[in-house]
Amino acid sequence: MDIQELNTLVKVVQAGSFTGAALAMNTQKAHVSRVVSGLESKLGVRLLERSTRSLSLTEVGRDLYERAVGILGAVEEAERAAQATLAEPRGLLKLSCGAEFGQIAAQRWVHGYLARYPQVSVEADFTSRLIDLVHEGFDLAIRVGTLPDSSLAARRLGELRYGLYASPGYLAGQGSPQAPQELLQHALLAFNAGSQRQVWLLRRGDEACPVNTEGRARLRVNSRFAVCDAAVQGLGIGLLPHQVAELPLAQGRLVPVLVGWQPPPVPVHAVFASTRYLAPKVRTFIDHAVASFDADEAPDTAA
Repeated sequence: MDIQELNTLVKVVQAGSFTGAALAMNTQKAHVSRVVSGLESKLGVRLLERSTRSLSLTEVGRDLYERAVGILGAVEEAERAAQATLAEPRGLLKLSCGAEFGQIAAQRWVHGYLARYPQVSVEADFTSRLIDLVHEGFDLAIRVGTLPDSSLAARRLGELRYGLYASPGYLAGQGSPQAPQELLQHALLAFNAGSQRQVWLLRRGDEACPVNTEGRARLRVNSRFAVCDAAVQGLGIGLLPHQVAELPLAQGRLVPVLVGWQPPPVPVHAVFASTRYLAPKVRTFIDHAVASFDADEAPDTAA
């Protein structure tokens, strides 16, 4: 039994006759009849009940037909997936991402992706608004944090790793904390997460130490880039993603504080409409983002 035999059986059932199947397959009725009869002989069972006016599936025939439809669908899908893999990405890619994380995405993913794939253009919407991916025509969205239950498909891109940072000048003047509890004796620069509790849950191995910054932060702002700028200016100690602190850290304008103490990493996912295969522009963008995350792994000194 081969694919062509299964395809012929499916065409006969869908057309309702050997004549209709022959027309659909651009072949002779006699050829279609021989293929089906040969399949029945090979299996040793009757698949179709024939009369002068109609065809009907036997019980065994119906079971084989349903399985054949699934097999042929899988083969067709595999062909499309292979073609998509070989196809050059092109066209407009519509991307949604949180307003703040969008700055990281633009710098690290979008610019490099456009340089690599000149036939693709990107329309990026960096907003805190929760968009309707399908109805608003977006190809994918980047979500930071735990994903809610959804009918959408998702792929994990990586995770944001955080660390505590301050300027060399601040630490020279105020000293460097040696334990998480000592942070409360310092000027803290906190990200304003709205209604969420302002607690830095720091971990080191099996140890955990929550640091409540509520009412103790010298600065609270809803931008981690603003927290980073304040830390560079020597205003205090901030908790920052490695991707945000990386440049001033490399320039020596920031240094890590309490190395080894850090909050749990935050997952980042690409979310897209559930489908059996992805368009080349979507698949390659996700692959590019994953590779960028792999290259962005925070060094131990920035933990």
